[in-house]
Amino acid sequence: MSTSTIWIVIAAVAAVLLIAVLIFAVSRASRRRRERHAEEIREQARLETAKVERREALAQETAAKARAAQAEAEVKAAEAARLQERAAKHQSDASTSREQLHEQWERANDLDPKVKADSNKAAGRPTSDRDAAWSDERPTDATNAEVPRQGASVNYRDADSWRSN
Repeated sequence: MSTSTIWIVIAAVAAVLLIAVLIFAVSRASRRRRERHAEEIREQARLETAKVERREALAQETAAKARAAQAEAEVKAAEAARLQERAAKHQSDASTSREQLHEQWERANDLDPKVKADSNKAAGRPTSDRDAAWSDERPTDATNAEVPRQGASVNYRDADSWRSN
C-alpha cells in the first residue's frame, strides 16, 4: 500500500468518525430539547391540575349547596302542604261552627214568639244582631286624616314636616 492510500483511508475513517460525532451531538441536542419541552408541558399540566382541582372543588361545593337548597325547598313544600291542610281543617271547622251557630239562631228565633211576629210583618228571614249592627253603620264622607286641620297647610309635603321638629 502506498502512503497516499493510507492517508485516504485515515481521512475516510476520520470523516466517518467526525460524521458519527456530529450525529451523536445532534441527537443529544435534539433529545435535550425534547426533554425540556416535555418538562415545560409537565409544568403547565401541574398548573392546570391545580386549576382543575379548584374547579372540581367549586363544582362539588355548588352541588352541595344545590342539594341543601333542594332539601330546604322540600322542607318548605312539606311545611306549606301541612299548613294548607291545617288551613283547610280550620276552614272546615269554622264552616261547621258557622252552620251550628246558624242552627242555634234559627232555633232561638223559632222559640221566640216576638221574632215570629216580626218575621210575619216583614215576611222575610230574621236578620242576626251582627247584620243589624253593620247595617246601622254608614261610611263617612271623609276621615280625619283626609281633612286638613284649621290653619294647617294643605300641601302634603308640609304635613310630614312635624316629624322633623
